[in-house]
Amino acid sequence: MRQINFLLIFSFGLATVMFTLENTTATTVHFLPGVSTTLPLAALLLVVGGLGATAAWIYAVWSGVVRKVETLQTAGEVEAQQVRISELENDLRRYRATVDAQLGLLPAAGESSAPSSKAGGDEGLSLAVD
Repeated sequence: MRQINFLLIFSFGLATVMFTLENTTATTVHFLPGVSTTLPLAALLLVVGGLGATAAWIYAVWSGVVRKVETLQTAGEVEAQQVRISELENDLRRYRATVDAQLGLLPAAGESSAPSSKAGGDEGLSLAVD
């Protein structure tokens, strides 16, 4: 990719040089009403090209700064989310431990908590003695 970029920049620069060498006539440039100057076309092209390159560089730097600020903000949000996730995981572990402890206190599904007695005595009870 660097070779392609170099080739494009070199080609554009070479075309600019060839164009300026062929067009050396004086040109009048009007900046504002009443403000004008006469420059060779080659010098004008170099000045305008330099201004364009400077503007492109400033834009690239500004875009990099904006991207860096957005990355830092995103990193802060991700860190806050990680902290929140770890807090929720700790809460989940505590709740599971509490539920497990409460399940251990409950009687088994087949047992009842009160002894059953039939009306009329101990007819249905039998004791085995060894």
